[in-house]
Amino acid sequence: MTLFRADEQGLPEGHQKAPQTKAQRKRTLGVTLLVGSLVLAVGLAAVPSAYVIEQPGPWFDTLGTVSVPDPEDDTKKDKIPLITIEGTESFPTTGELDLLTVSVLGNPEQTPSWLEVATAWFDPSKAVVPLEAIFPKQESTEEREAANTAQMVDSQQDAIAAALTNLGYDVVVGVEVLGFTDDSPAKSVLSIGDIITAFNGTAVESVPQLRELLKANGTSTPGTVSFTRKGVAQVAQVTPIEVDGNIVLGIGAKSKYDFPFDVSIRLDDVGGPSAGMMFALGIIDKLTPQDITGGNHFAGTGTIDAQGNVGPIGGIQQKLYGAKKAGATYFLAPAGNCDEVVGHVPAGLQVYSVETLNDALNVLSFVEMHGEKSEAMNAKMGMLATCQN
Repeated sequence: MTLFRADEQGLPEGHQKAPQTKAQRKRTLGVTLLVGSLVLAVGLAAVPSAYVIEQPGPWFDTLGTVSVPDPEDDTKKDKIPLITIEGTESFPTTGELDLLTVSVLGNPEQTPSWLEVATAWFDPSKAVVPLEAIFPKQESTEEREAANTAQMVDSQQDAIAAALTNLGYDVVVGVEVLGFTDDSPAKSVLSIGDIITAFNGTAVESVPQLRELLKANGTSTPGTVSFTRKGVAQVAQVTPIEVDGNIVLGIGAKSKYDFPFDVSIRLDDVGGPSAGMMFALGIIDKLTPQDITGGNHFAGTGTIDAQGNVGPIGGIQQKLYGAKKAGATYFLAPAGNCDEVVGHVPAGLQVYSVETLNDALNVLSFVEMHGEKSEAMNAKMGMLATCQN
């Protein structure tokens, strides 16, 4: 039973709801937007993306120690030198020579959320990259880890060779044959384990150099391959072939070294070749009576070969921020990465461009001489390359 008339809002006639004020309308809009944003944020946090995030990873002082499992108690850790030298005199060091790593947030089984991706886009220390750029579909996890481990092992051997070559030791034996392609013209004369020592009379010291010698020979005439098999020197004629625009023998190969004493590098759970230059600097410092760091804190990155050539690497921007986080003052960057360095250097970090191991040693010597004034002195003298010159 109705005792009064009601309007469409259910209010008695003559008692209509007063219209909202401007402040009330703003408050209502604000609450609506806030609720909508929260709902969107929760959704973005829950929905996986098609990307992974590269960010600064751990750093390791090549002059310092690393933790390894206790061989007698796997619940404990022992600390051992990252670089150990036996069979010759080594010397105490000061300062730090940090190698840097990049960690990846995400994997094929669990990618970062869109909220994490959006946050990373605005963080200069991080990079958002497509999932398949890091985890190709055609490559299994086991294959990828095996490849990274192999690259790390090879880079350590190359670093030892580079350091000892720089110190005057003759350690390069040649290029070892690891395998053959199905159409290899060399498999009728070479065997796995043979050491290629020369091609057309030129001593072979690395795989890239062998490629250049094959290119100069061409595919129209046979070349002379000098090699050793179980220590016995032999010579054979092989005509290279062209594959995808490259002149090749159709072999898998790597550099072969003979070191006069033992140098071991222990670094678990880190893969890839990018620590080569820093390994080499650490070895040289330990084998040099003079303290080449001068007590300063350096960080750096770059591949290296036995001849001391420093090559570019991935994740340079993340490594710059990793160096800053590690407390380094000076950063050694491969010249091939300079275009990625410019505009991305954290405040307080001095970056020097290097193409060779000698370039890196020159930076260490210059900084030892000029200390905190190194950047200003170099600006006046122009002795060291930076990514701005």
